Amino acid sequence: MSVGNRVYLKRELPSKEIIEAFKTIPAANIEDCMNRIYGLNPEIKRMSNPGKNMVGVALTVKTRPGDNLMIHQALEMAGEGDIIVVSNEGDRSRALIGEVMAQYAQCTRKVAGLVFDGAIRDIDEIAQMALPVYASGYTPSGPFKEGPGEVNVPIAIGGVPVMPGDILVGDGDGVIVIPKADAAAVLAEAKVVCEKDAEKVKAAKEGTSNKQWVGEKLAKKECEFIDDICK
Repeated sequence: MSVGNRVYLKRELPSKEIIEAFKTIPAANIEDCMNRIYGLNPEIKRMSNPGKNMVGVALTVKTRPGDNLMIHQALEMAGEGDIIVVSNEGDRSRALIGEVMAQYAQCTRKVAGLVFDGAIRDIDEIAQMALPVYASGYTPSGPFKEGPGEVNVPIAIGGVPVMPGDILVGDGDGVIVIPKADAAAVLAEAKVVCEKDAEKVKAAKEGTSNKQWVGEKLAKKECEFIDDICK
């Protein structure tokens, strides 16, 4: 049986125009448009120094803990604009990639990013790379290359489901997932949120923020204010 040991060669992809439009919007503003439940667990952090947002489409990998055979296969399929997203059951006992694979991904395959729910190694070198690399840690212990695993199947990583072809956005705050079927609607709303956020920042700097909502919210929740010292 091929279940658990298979590679799908095709994905349904969103339009390039929509993907490109997300490059100027912070991950936080986009996440706010999705009821704040599509951000990966903050254990998955940026490990490199790209100097720009990571934006691209998911090429998903499901592998057993500490094994990177299917990651190698995904790299052979990946190209510009792809983000290889790896579900490794959150294991951090073995690094899934090191500098060699990261350089291959960046220079030969020209991928848009790498995201792992596990460890990497050669952190000193990867930390200097322009390729966006997100992982939950690092260790000198290397991976196995035996399989099994799957490529371009639904996965879960950092507590969030990811389908092949979904859009991922990553910056210094972390990574979010945008379901491809909702991408156009999320983009339209994110642009509005981004503009409003800029207005809020300006007001915060100038001391003109309207904080009336705080008192109103506490009153609605029947918060008690006590004009005394807590003893």
